[in-house]
Order: sequence, then structure tokens, then C-alpha cells
Amino acid sequence: MENVVILRYGELALKSTGVRNWYEKTLVNNTSAMLEHRGIPYSRITREWGRIFIDTDDSRAAKAAADVFGVVSTSFAQVTDATIESAGALCAQLAEGFVVEGQSFAIRSRRTGNHSFSSRDLGMKCGDAVWQMLESNGITPSVDLTNPDREIFVEMRQTKAYVFTQTIEGVGGLPLGTQGKMVSLVSGGIDSPVATWLLMKRGVEIVPVYCNNSPYNDDRARKRTMECISALQEWCPGHPFKVYEVPNGANLGIFIDKCSRNKTCLLCKRTMYRIAAEIMNKEGASGIVTGSSLGQVASQTAANMHAEFYGLCIPIYHPLIGLDKNEIIDIARKIGTFDISIQQAGSCEAVPIHPEVKAGFDSLLEEEGKIDIDDLVKKSIENARVSHPIS
Repeated sequence: MENVVILRYGELALKSTGVRNWYEKTLVNNTSAMLEHRGIPYSRITREWGRIFIDTDDSRAAKAAADVFGVVSTSFAQVTDATIESAGALCAQLAEGFVVEGQSFAIRSRRTGNHSFSSRDLGMKCGDAVWQMLESNGITPSVDLTNPDREIFVEMRQTKAYVFTQTIEGVGGLPLGTQGKMVSLVSGGIDSPVATWLLMKRGVEIVPVYCNNSPYNDDRARKRTMECISALQEWCPGHPFKVYEVPNGANLGIFIDKCSRNKTCLLCKRTMYRIAAEIMNKEGASGIVTGSSLGQVASQTAANMHAEFYGLCIPIYHPLIGLDKNEIIDIARKIGTFDISIQQAGSCEAVPIHPEVKAGFDSLLEEEGKIDIDDLVKKSIENARVSHPIS
């Protein structure tokens, strides 16, 4: 019996023919990279209108493909001829042992292509085949089309029919690599890895940037951040990260010594944006991603966020801006970064006792006038270390 994984997509189907073709090819390449990364064997991946098929006997491929950005759902299916008789026989075969005494069943059928029968005809024929098999095995059949105990799905296409019993929900979004590249300011906290993942889900390739605040943070903060980046890398094995680790501790020391103490965090954030902008230009990226969520901490009030990027003239994306903490945590658990992010790593010792919560952009510009901000950014970039995430 031939086995395949059916891969379904959503938004891709709305694109023009040329764009859709490109997106599908990218999705195939990303799926291939995911299967190879997880050591799952397959013979080939093919495309038909509205579907992608993975030829494999390994059912794990369905879960692996469901974790590829752009995939809406997957099913591990058995294949037979595109006739109503063959589909019915295969449904009966799969139902044996799958539907037991006391359980109801339903056939979910759909048809694409030119056939002499309708989807309703297909469902009825397959249901009859299952009913007869159950009776012959001494089981009292029961059909429930509203809330069945067991469902058997039949998808009839032009040349083949596919029968399966499970659909795995995919991550959705767009294929990674179709929406350009952005720099992401990543720390080891809960928020920034989630923000990064959400932009990856929208098809954006990521250049992670970690601003190391040592000696105001200990090495546990760095370790936690790199582990988060490695966890994110698991979602895009065909697109290896280029990680920038930028020293920022010396900058914090200068802010503390020469500027108003309550504005240290805001000056730090503006400097991080400037650093990220330089890396963005260097890498040919088109935006900066942050983990800011409105009102979550003192530095993320509307006034402070306005002041932080006033006059910088760079595109800054805040995917979490309207989410509350519980919503962010739910995503972090789903993507595998939460347990890493809650590891003890100490707090930043540069944070003032009474941080500014309603800064005016003019006051921050005045503070920056006390230092040579361009020189600080230049030295930070010159001393940046480029690497790949730890495994």
C-alpha cells in the first residue's frame, strides 16, 4: 500500500499564479529541510493544485510537516485508485479495528477533478463499505454525521484517492523566506523569542541580535538567550541564523555616569535600536523586531516607546504590542521557549530604582547630547561577535 503525507496550505492559494508558484516551491524546500533535520525518510515531495504530497512510509512526517511555516494541516494517508469502489474498499480496510462495538462513525468525503460521481455519492459508497465490513465482523454499525466517535476521511483527486483518519493542525502563516529579512533584538526573556517566532511565521528570515549587558548581567543571561535562539532555529532548519552578539555593558556604564539615572533604560533601548539599524543595513534587512508589549513594563508605556524611536527613521515591528502576558506565555509554551526563558538568570543591575515612565522625546535627545552616541554605536558594532546558535 502506498502511503503519503498530504500537506495543505491556506493563504498561498490567494496569491497570483507566479507568486503562488514561488511560495509553493519555497514551502517544498522548507519541508524537505525539516524532514531531513528530524531524520525522517521520504522519497520525494510533489505538488498538485492546492496540495503538496510527501511520499513516505514514516507517519512522523505528518507532524514534522505541520511544524513548517505556511502549512495549515497535514494527514498521513493511504493511497488507492481514483475510483469509488477502490476508495470504499480502502475505507473498509482502515475501519477494521479502528471502529469497534458501541462506536459510531462518519465518512467525510471531498472530490476534486472530473468524475462520474459526486462527493455525496463517494461518501455514501464508502459508508456502505464500512457498514458491511462491520456487520460481517459481528459489530453493530452506527452512523453519526454530527458527533461521531470515529471519522474516516476520503479525498478523491483526478488520478488517486487518499484515505486517512487524522488531521494534524499546522502552524500556518507564510513560508519562511518569502517576506524578506529582519533583525530581531533577542534576549532570554519570555517576550522577544515569541515576537521573533511570530515574524518567522509571517515568512520573515531573522538575524538575531543579542546586546550583552555584562557586567550588569551575569553569564546566565547570555546562556539563556543563546538557548532561546537555538530553540527558534529548530523551527527553520533550512535557514541557519547568523547571530550577532554585541557588547552593551560599556554603553550602560556611560549612561549611568553621564546621564540622568532614571533614563538609563530608555537610552539603552535607543542605543539597541541604533545598533540593530546598523546591522540591518549591513545584512540587507528591512526592519527591526522587538518584544515590546504596551504597558507591560515601565519602559513600554506609549510615551516611552515614542521617545525610544523618535527621529531614528527605521521600521520597527512590535508583534506583541496588543497581547497580554498570558497570551504571550501560551505562545512561548507552544514554540518551546518558555521553560528556557524562566530559568534563573539574575536581573540587569543597570536598571534604576525609579525608571522614567513618561519620557518626552526632547528630554532623551538632550540626554544623548551629553555623550557621543554615534561613537558608542560604532565601537559596539566593531566589537560584535558573529556566530551560529549553540545546539
